[in-house]
Amino acid sequence: SPLVSFVTILLGEGLKPVPDEEVIELYGGTQHIPLYQMSDFYGKGPSLKQFMDIFSLPEMTLLSSVIDYFITHGIEFDQVHLYKDISDAIRDVHVKGVMYKWIEKDMEQYILHGDEIYAVLNRLVNHKKKLFLITNSPFSFVDKGMKHMVGKNWRDLFDMVIVQADKPNFFTDRRKPFRKLDDKGSLQWDKINQLEKGKIYKEGNLFDFLRLTGWRGSKVLYFGDHLYSDLADLMLRHGWRTGAIVPELETEIRIINTEQYMHSLTWQQALTGLLERMQMYQDAESKQVLLEWMKERQEIRSLTKNLFNPQFGSIFRTFHNPTYFSRRLVRFSDIYMASISCLLNYDVNFTFYPRRTPLQHEAPLWMDQLCTGCMKTPFLEEMVHIR
Repeated sequence: SPLVSFVTILLGEGLKPVPDEEVIELYGGTQHIPLYQMSDFYGKGPSLKQFMDIFSLPEMTLLSSVIDYFITHGIEFDQVHLYKDISDAIRDVHVKGVMYKWIEKDMEQYILHGDEIYAVLNRLVNHKKKLFLITNSPFSFVDKGMKHMVGKNWRDLFDMVIVQADKPNFFTDRRKPFRKLDDKGSLQWDKINQLEKGKIYKEGNLFDFLRLTGWRGSKVLYFGDHLYSDLADLMLRHGWRTGAIVPELETEIRIINTEQYMHSLTWQQALTGLLERMQMYQDAESKQVLLEWMKERQEIRSLTKNLFNPQFGSIFRTFHNPTYFSRRLVRFSDIYMASISCLLNYDVNFTFYPRRTPLQHEAPLWMDQLCTGCMKTPFLEEMVHIR
């Protein structure tokens, strides 16, 4: 079951939801997770693993499916062994390059043509912006993928290309030097004293990168799809601006703009306000009404969650609370979007201002806490008398 925030297990979720009582028993009679069991800064703790990137989707699916298979067929297993074996298998497929070979054999199936990506990059170059690429992938894979996605002259768009960078160590390890690759991808032996446009570099570290380029602080905007491996160190240690790419955002925005979602959320907020006020009445009839409203509110909460995903709900909220992913996303990214092509909707000099979200003591009335989207709904005027 996923974490709600830093220290709480969310009940009632999963491929096959485990009864609440069983979950609480598994965690020692509480939903609380002791701090010493929690993951460290990079999501790799002693007892609990946090899934925080696109690789997590197939990893979680594989874990769930294997566990389901073992349970269905009465096969005994140790959870630690199962997790380790699956994690090792996924790591080997990635690190040993098997995944890259499979994808390279069938680019059309796995990688989209990036007409909009090319448009974004070309637009930035035309506005005198300097572009750089830092990736953990090997050069052959990057070259074939970018040719397929952006075009054969993709390298002309970038001032710097660094492959097999070993992120997140690239951002923290000062020792590993840059090495130059020739056009065929073979390593050169010469010492790197400058990073030249059009050349391909391997490994290296951010401290040498900053020294050789002079690109520092908030003038740099770095995009990545992993909050820890890509963005956290750059924001916290180096003061770069960070942009998170969250592909799931496209589907989530489409759902929250449906009439069904907006109606459900609006009425859920209304019921919450009514419940808070109704508590002051202690007569039998009022208590009965209160119980009915509580039941209805719980049903609406489940309905709203299921609009996103019946097993896990939204990746951004667990009912009304932000998920752990949401909290980290807000902490480590200045801006987030479904795709870098979203930038085409804005002028290059456009400024994004942060939204002011009310704190609990700033918005005591439920109507004030409605999301902006709900203010468009036709149902709002009909319910204004509740306030």
